Amino acid sequence: MKTSLLLGTLVCLSASAPWASARQDAPPAQVAKHFEAKVAMTVKLDYLLFLPQGYEGSAKRWPLMLFLHGSGESGSDLAKVKIHGPPKIVESKPDFPFILVSPQSPRMGWNVETLNALLDDLMQRYRVDPDRVYLTGLSMGGYGTWSLAAAHPERFAAIVPICGGGNPADAPKLASIPAWVFHGAKDTTVPVQRSTDMVEALKAAGGNPKLTIYPEAGHDSWTENLQ
Repeated sequence: MKTSLLLGTLVCLSASAPWASARQDAPPAQVAKHFEAKVAMTVKLDYLLFLPQGYEGSAKRWPLMLFLHGSGESGSDLAKVKIHGPPKIVESKPDFPFILVSPQSPRMGWNVETLNALLDDLMQRYRVDPDRVYLTGLSMGGYGTWSLAAAHPERFAAIVPICGGGNPADAPKLASIPAWVFHGAKDTTVPVQRSTDMVEALKAAGGNPKLTIYPEAGHDSWTENLQ
């Protein structure tokens, strides 16, 4: 009985204390929290595959080129991916010496982890030389090239971003990868500075990138690149 009375007294005193009232009247506040977890998810991409002459019946491993298209080729019509770049080249030049994989993004932008999962599958499915995996892309694919290489720099022997842009803060992760960057000086869609900023950042990080600027080209610098 005495114990119950004591507890009741303490509760009453706590509720009536000045600081208790102040705490109850204080407005609620947001606080910063962090959540992190690994989750399994299903990813999918359609892609064009070109196998070089001599691939069938050969046990040797081949270089792989991964090509990322621009925004205009996004969607579900895989034939659109053949409009520009390496997928267009191999249609008329079957002596192309690479395994060529040209995925199609179903929507605007490239998801780097989806592309990385695709690479995992390609390395298992085809006879790819892991030391000769090359990455290139134009416009939206140029951005994708910078992003994918920065996320997984250990995967690529060289990169060729065309009229894209990246994050200069990623330069230390990219500096050891040979890079040849292309852009049109008169590009009004993606300013040439997006490429020059990346090149300067790579140099500052100890890299030795090569830069080609076509003085009369606009955004369509990949056409200049093929001439």
